[in-house]
Amino acid sequence: MCAGAAVAARLDSVVFGAADPKAGALGSLYNVGADPRLNHEVEVVAGVRGAECAALLSEFFASRRG
Repeated sequence: MCAGAAVAARLDSVVFGAADPKAGALGSLYNVGADPRLNHEVEVVAGVRGAECAALLSEFFASRRG
């Protein structure tokens, strides 16, 4: 949904830290932002402070489960 919203909003770029290899749609599992069939392309900058972001996400979801 977020990848589709980024294309629909005609964002120039999206920057994120932790990729989602199971369901990510901006450079992980899919790359909706670079699909030439769509009316707009979004530059994707992935992995910014990736280890830190992944750790924060892991801690958050561990606290939700526990």
